[in-house]
Amino acid sequence: MKFTSVSAEKDKSESPEGNQAGKREQTKLANRAAILEAGRQIFAELGYEGTTVRDIIRRTELASGTFYNYFKSKEEVFHALHDDGLARFKPLLRAARESAGQDFQGFMITAFRAYFNFLLNDQSVDREMAAMPDWTRVRFDTPESLALFDELKSDIVAFATEFNLDQVDPELLTASCIGIAQEIGDRLLRGRIKDIEAAARFAAYFVLGGSQRVQSEMQA
Repeated sequence: MKFTSVSAEKDKSESPEGNQAGKREQTKLANRAAILEAGRQIFAELGYEGTTVRDIIRRTELASGTFYNYFKSKEEVFHALHDDGLARFKPLLRAARESAGQDFQGFMITAFRAYFNFLLNDQSVDREMAAMPDWTRVRFDTPESLALFDELKSDIVAFATEFNLDQVDPELLTASCIGIAQEIGDRLLRGRIKDIEAAARFAAYFVLGGSQRVQSEMQA
């Protein structure tokens, strides 16, 4: 059996080859971050439709060939920005689930509140683009989007079972929650709605009241 000492491992990591690999990885991360930040700025200035790959590249100090090592199109840049935002929001949704315990209404209010606060406080492309007069939502499904949908759906299924809402389609209920959150969130970003707490409670009561009505109608 062959053992490698700690000092030997350290010597290996500090070797020219190890240092070179580390620098390459740092360069990759820096290049990707530069492209995403340039994309965020350009999307905010020109809108999604008005932005081109050339616009994004010009905002960086990178060659066009370098850009295509990371992304094939502006769509991929936009998707990456979107997914980075969802990755930051996921822990907030999980915290809302944990803090609610067995309280479905509490979970709904906390989840909507967390999302609205996230929109207003996180530096994401959606917030920047929402300020543009001709802004329209770009619809797409990414792995992060689908994963977040499934995670929220699993939470709703658990609560629906406990609260005797078994007649309510969880797919429809989850889609409704996300749609309501997006529409109210858009108006919060535009300043047309000011009170986050009132918005969160309205959304939660609307969802729960509608769910109970659906359950009642299905049982009739």
